[in-house]
Amino acid sequence: MSLRHRIAIYYTIATAFLIALVFTIIYFMVERTVYKQFDDVINTEISEIFSDAHITKHNFTSFAQFKNCIDDKKIDYSDKTHKEDEVTKVDLEFTQLVNPAGQIMNQSANLAQIALEFHPGKTQAIYFNSTLSGSTVRQIQLPLLNKDGIIKGYLLMAVPLKNATIVLRDLQNVFLFSFPGIIVTLFIVTRLIAGRSIRPIEKVIATAEKMTQPNINQRIGLPYHHDELYRLSATINALLDRMQDAFQREKKFTADASHELKTPLSVVKGTLEVLVRKPREKEQYESKIQFCLKELDRMALLIDQLLMLARYESNKTNPQIEEVLLHNTIDIILSRMQPIALEKAISFQIESIEGDKVAADPAMLEMMLDNILSNAIKYSPSGSCITITVERKERTMLCHISDQGIGIPEEKFKTVFERFYRIDESRNSGTGGFGLGLSIVKRLADMQHIKVSVKSVKNMGTTFTLKFPST
Repeated sequence: MSLRHRIAIYYTIATAFLIALVFTIIYFMVERTVYKQFDDVINTEISEIFSDAHITKHNFTSFAQFKNCIDDKKIDYSDKTHKEDEVTKVDLEFTQLVNPAGQIMNQSANLAQIALEFHPGKTQAIYFNSTLSGSTVRQIQLPLLNKDGIIKGYLLMAVPLKNATIVLRDLQNVFLFSFPGIIVTLFIVTRLIAGRSIRPIEKVIATAEKMTQPNINQRIGLPYHHDELYRLSATINALLDRMQDAFQREKKFTADASHELKTPLSVVKGTLEVLVRKPREKEQYESKIQFCLKELDRMALLIDQLLMLARYESNKTNPQIEEVLLHNTIDIILSRMQPIALEKAISFQIESIEGDKVAADPAMLEMMLDNILSNAIKYSPSGSCITITVERKERTMLCHISDQGIGIPEEKFKTVFERFYRIDESRNSGTGGFGLGLSIVKRLADMQHIKVSVKSVKNMGTTFTLKFPST
């Protein structure tokens, strides 16, 4: 069953229940009002009878007290001269006196040989509907008590309900016959409204069915009203934007990775092909094999960095944030890099402060500083100095790492954090880098809410700044 049909059916069922409840309440309220009006008429007539007889229902002694008070057409019970069909045509009140056993002691003339309905044993006044010669009447049965509270008889009075019955029957017919029509109309209208309301969902489905990787730039048209469907369409469009961005990143990543891996593979293949062309000296074999092993090591390092970057970008690793003394981490990294720096006679100058605690993941922070310092050593000229400055500014801690290297053009400041970007794009530059180090730095910084920025002057040096969140 389609969504529009389910909406229409559920809404129709709920509304049908409410309409039926309202119709029932209205009918019973009208019925109660009508019967109350007739009960008031009966009570008024009874009051007049008691007034004329100068008694109440609590000081009844004998039926003779009502001798002249039944009505102007009073007759003795033994008088049978009125025909039944003529009596029922008289639109008057019907009055009857009975003893506790139900025997008729007196009645109004318009009853003739007809007896009103009697319920023996009732100790309170009761109102009910009964039938009199095939016609519905509203009737009261009122007990007559003496001074001791003993029931000595009953006063029965009835009034015709012919017109009221017609009104109630017509009202009931209106409700019964209009209810199915209302429900059917409601279902049709609700289905049309539901169809228009879910039209954006149909557009979502149509767009999703047509969407493939080549045309992933398609988007869903936003509805006019800013409602839940608008939010749904906007959310799906945002999801498609992220998917498109992910596809483009993966496409670029695959292309760049294959391009980077292709070069060392070609070098190894070409070297081995040269070796097998003719016999060579042992030293030549050893030299070429050592060269191939070095290229394979570079490929292994590239693959490790690619896997590391992929793991961090997929958010499969969560940082374990704790308080870290920044100068201790710097000392550990410098001790490890000292041999590499000595090969180029590069020195380090450290300007630190006391209590340089920062909120970071120790392993991730060490990897970030390691990559930045590796680049600083790699692109700095021999005999230069790398400066590491730690300072507190307001409530945050800053770490500046400055070199005296070749520098970065200003327009490339954001590009240096992209994968496979290298300042010297020549593949024979001898730097041995893959352009992944700063990409890893940026990703790790984002995961720890550390802001990383760069300032540089070409051929004068570069400064990377890490701004740690307040502790």
